Amino acid sequence: MARISFVRVKYLFLTWLTVLVGSWVLYVQYSTYTELCRGYECKNAITRLNLFLKCDKYKLGIIDGSACSSLCEKETLYMSRCLSTVPNNQVYTGSWGDHDGIIRCKLGEVVDYELGEEPEPRREAHMFDKPTRGTSVEKFREMVFNHLKSKLGEQANLANLVSQILSVADGNRDGQVSLPEARSIWALLQMDEVLLGLLLQDRGHTPRLLGYCGDMYMTERVPYGPLYGLSLPWPLVSWVPSSVQHTMDQWFTPSWPRKAKISVGLLELVEDVFHGTYGSFLICDLAAAHFGYTDGHELRLTNTQTVVPEDKFRRTMRALKCKTDADCVYGVDCQTSCDVSEQRCREEPMQPNLAKACSILKDYLLRGAPTSMRDELERQLYACMALKGNAGQMSMEHSLILNNLKALLWRQISHTKDS
Repeated sequence: MARISFVRVKYLFLTWLTVLVGSWVLYVQYSTYTELCRGYECKNAITRLNLFLKCDKYKLGIIDGSACSSLCEKETLYMSRCLSTVPNNQVYTGSWGDHDGIIRCKLGEVVDYELGEEPEPRREAHMFDKPTRGTSVEKFREMVFNHLKSKLGEQANLANLVSQILSVADGNRDGQVSLPEARSIWALLQMDEVLLGLLLQDRGHTPRLLGYCGDMYMTERVPYGPLYGLSLPWPLVSWVPSSVQHTMDQWFTPSWPRKAKISVGLLELVEDVFHGTYGSFLICDLAAAHFGYTDGHELRLTNTQTVVPEDKFRRTMRALKCKTDADCVYGVDCQTSCDVSEQRCREEPMQPNLAKACSILKDYLLRGAPTSMRDELERQLYACMALKGNAGQMSMEHSLILNNLKALLWRQISHTKDS
C-alpha cells in the first residue's frame, strides 16, 4: 500500500510539474507573440497627435501607393503568419490577389506593455510630411537625387536610379507622380533595406517589390530559406549542440547540381556588388540565414539590411576610435584594422565579400560533390577563403578566383536539367 501511495504521489507531482512548465511556456510564447506581432498597427497606424488610420490617410489624400486601393477599399491584401523578430519591424506573410509575398512595415518607437493592458499609441517614425504641398516634380527629383547621393556617394548613374524610383512611385501607372505617391516613396526611401532592394532587384538578387502603401510594402515571397539547414524552435536551440546543428544543416539541402546552381547565384551577387552600377557594397553579415532560393533554384538575398555601401562603410570606420582591431567592426563581420598610433580605425576592409561567401559555401558544396572534381573544387574554395584586404586593391586576383570557381561549377552542371 505504501508503494502504491508513493507511485501515486510521484505521478501527481510529475503531472503538476508538466502542467506548470507547459503553462509557463505558453505564457512566454503568447507574451512574445503579442509583443512582436502588431500587424494591426501596420494597418491602423496611429499618428502621434491624431487618431487617423493609415487608410484614412489614403482616403484623405495624404498618402497613396500601388497597394493602397487593395488594402483600404477592395480589401484584397491580407496579412497571414507573423514573422516579426523585433516589435518596431513588423513582418508577415501575406497575399495580394494572385501574389504571395512578405509584408513589412516600420513602426516608430513601440512602448512596452503588460499582458491585459491596452497598448499605448505608437510614436510614428514617418509623418508623411515630405515633400510639402507645392513641391514640383523637378524639385522632388532633386530631393531624391540628393538623398541617394548622401547614401551611395558620388555615382555616375544616379540620375538613372532617380528615374527608376520615380517610375516605382507612379503606383497607378498614369505617367505622373502625385503628391501622396511622392510622400509614400519618400518614406520608403528612408529605409535602407528598401533602397538596397531596389538597387539589386533588377539583377534578380533580391525579391521584387510588389507594391506599397505609405511606409508599408510587400515583396515577393522566396519559397525556400534559409540557404541550408533548419530554423530550430527556440526551446531546442540551447539544447542541441552546435556540432549536431551543423551536421543537421547539411542534411536538409537540395541535390548537388542544384546546390551548384544556387552557389553560382551567390557568386554572381558578390560579383555585382563588387563594382556595381551604383558603386561597391559590402555584405556585413554573410550568413546562410539571410539567403533563400526559388523553385528554379535561383538565389535571393532575403535580408538587405546586411548590405552597406562601401562609401558609407569607409566614412563610418574613419570616425571610429580604437585601441585594438576588435574595436573596428561594422555589423557582424566587416572589420578593418586599428591604427594604434592614431587610435583610429582604418577604412580598408580586411576581408572581401568573396572570401566570406566561399566560407559559407565550403561545406555546402563539398558535401556530395562529384569525385572527379572534388579536389579541384576544394583547392579553389580554400584559395578563395584566403583572400585578404580590399577587393579593389587585388582586383585581378579577385576576378580570377571568382571566374574560375563559376566556370568549374558551370562545367559540372551545364549538361544537366538543373542548369
